[in-house]
Amino acid sequence: MAITTIKVRRETRDRLKEQAAARHQTLDQYLTSLADQAARQERMQQWSESVRRTSAEDMASWREESAGWDRASGDGL
Repeated sequence: MAITTIKVRRETRDRLKEQAAARHQTLDQYLTSLADQAARQERMQQWSESVRRTSAEDMASWREESAGWDRASGDGL
């Protein structure tokens, strides 16, 4: 694993170290979890925007098809 340095204010570094320690994580683990959370939030925002742009007709069609699959999956097979 390659290690690098990032430039942040000391106050920022200290805050991040405190937050990491409170979670029993290394600073690297904590920063990785923050990056993962940000990526997940971005994906959720994109998905939410996609749903908002979906036409009422397409949503009705999706609901109808989903209901059909729900009925089919409950047929006991």
